[in-house]
Amino acid sequence: MKRIALILLRIFTAFDWPLLLILVMFTALGLTVMHSAVGSTDWRFADQSRNFLIAFFAMWIVALTPPPLLMRLALPFYLVGVALLVGVDLFGETSKGATRWLNLGFTRIQPSEMLKIALPMMLAWYFQRHEGQVRIRDFLVAGALLVVPFFLIVRQPDLGTALLVFGAGFCVIYFAGLSFKLLIPVVLAAAIGIGTLVSYEEQLCQPDVDWVILHDYQKHRVCTLLDPSSDPLGKGFHTIQSMIAVGSGGLYGKGYMKGTQTHLDFIPERTTDFIYAVYAEEFGLYGGVMILVLYGLLIARGLTIATRATTQFGRLLAGALTMMFFIYVFVNIGMVTGILPVVGVPLPFMSYGGTALLTVGVACGMLMSINRYRGTKT
Repeated sequence: MKRIALILLRIFTAFDWPLLLILVMFTALGLTVMHSAVGSTDWRFADQSRNFLIAFFAMWIVALTPPPLLMRLALPFYLVGVALLVGVDLFGETSKGATRWLNLGFTRIQPSEMLKIALPMMLAWYFQRHEGQVRIRDFLVAGALLVVPFFLIVRQPDLGTALLVFGAGFCVIYFAGLSFKLLIPVVLAAAIGIGTLVSYEEQLCQPDVDWVILHDYQKHRVCTLLDPSSDPLGKGFHTIQSMIAVGSGGLYGKGYMKGTQTHLDFIPERTTDFIYAVYAEEFGLYGGVMILVLYGLLIARGLTIATRATTQFGRLLAGALTMMFFIYVFVNIGMVTGILPVVGVPLPFMSYGGTALLTVGVACGMLMSINRYRGTKT
């Protein structure tokens, strides 16, 4: 009896209760908005409820996994992920113009989702091994580890996932001690590029102009961002309709399940990438601020866990996973409100989808694991 009590105590102490409370609020809010977004397709609501349960148990299992074991899994997890990405490049299944899936016979997987977790784990493990003696060469090796999966995902093409993977990996490298001075040329180049694009939009967005590094549909997304009205019924339709939905919500919103843009089917992909438009239309500015505060609490808790971690591996991994949440939210809400181009990034805990929800569940489990073992030397 005493042994059973100890096992139960160990299971329940795996949770970080402040983080769990935030996730419970996200679950309630996410399912509430999903119920309104699906309309008559009730099967999606049932599926999303199941996805939350699967993500919860995955989070629980990972939270019980000690960081030393996570460190041992980092290298093989990364190698398997990269090998599967190569498999997608060679034998992947194509759907809607993108080759992102790999059929293993008994199931079909999207390996790029693995790299959102595997890459920061790998880089955190690498810098843990070189703790106290990090040199320029180590940053170059880390950069190579980052670039390989990034370009394999870009080739699919899946720019949204590639940006998330790159962002999570880059955060590990930056937190490991990369000098900000080295980033100044990159920032200047980006500023010059954006300025040139805005200034010469009309010339650069002509159909016969090849952007070389981007596919035509990606070029169209950027050009549509600059001027959605240039193709209001085509490439600009998503952005225009989502902006109308967000703006029509006003201060207080139209009320739960009373969003006209949503229920008259004007918002494309309203259960996935554009679910924030559904939420903003029904709950207004005050509701939008509330969800941003909730995401802020999630990010603050993750950074707190990162600062309290006693190992390099724990600090880097927790910091990168937390910043991954920030990138998710920033990119998704940015594209819904017309600030960023549409790149297909879901909103954490809100958008429909089992794979993305499982990914953020595993990430939260790792944060809980790092917090629980913060006094243990790894």
